[in-house]
Amino acid sequence: MPVSDDLALGLRIADEADRISLARFGALDLLVETKPDLTPVSDADRAVEQAIRGALTRERPDDAILGEEFGSTAHETGRRWVIDPIDATKNFVRGVPVWATLIALMDGPDVLVGIASAPALGHRWWAGRGLGSWRSTAGGAARRNRVSAVSSLTDASLSYSDLSDWGARSPGFDTLAGSVWRTRAYGDFWSHALVAEGAVDVSAEPEVSIWDVAALVVIVEEAGGRITGTDGTPSPAAPSIVCTNGRLHTAVLALLEP
Repeated sequence: MPVSDDLALGLRIADEADRISLARFGALDLLVETKPDLTPVSDADRAVEQAIRGALTRERPDDAILGEEFGSTAHETGRRWVIDPIDATKNFVRGVPVWATLIALMDGPDVLVGIASAPALGHRWWAGRGLGSWRSTAGGAARRNRVSAVSSLTDASLSYSDLSDWGARSPGFDTLAGSVWRTRAYGDFWSHALVAEGAVDVSAEPEVSIWDVAALVVIVEEAGGRITGTDGTPSPAAPSIVCTNGRLHTAVLALLEP
């Protein structure tokens, strides 16, 4: 199956996901529950994932599916779609427009397709392996993503999601934050998408799951960047994430070493 066909399918599915999620964003009857890990889940999370699963089951019946809300399908092949129906649910339920549906296609450990669609922001980012990394605003013309050329941490912009959960790496993260030109907590998927755009030079999160990261891997790498865990292990399998423009990656990992 050509990567371009899978990317086109993913983009069509993202259109439907956007329609479902936007209709529930800010709804007065939005149902929010707490999962066993104490994170929130809304009826929108479940509805979006169910719609994506339904479309993939029809269009790619031999592919496996892994989603945050409904787990993994019983059958496994080398190809697996990885879904986060609403990344940044805490923002979604509080009316903050920084949230996105993340859709990725993996073949073994390799990410072939990635889509991050943030309809409340009017932004979408997508990439296919060998096809480049792209973005659009308000459904406008596609623009190619390219990471920045910043080569010194003193000139770099850092974005992150949270100051907590850094554990033994907290001193290193504090040093990193104090070493760069600018820090902002854009958070979640947006931090890493901005690295792909070249608007931010470094982004980091101490704890992630594969559905938080898989779509971003190809978006960042096809833009010329690098993405790993905080210890340098490959993404999306790593339980943490560091994205850079590539030039800064070694220096950032060295600071984060506990």
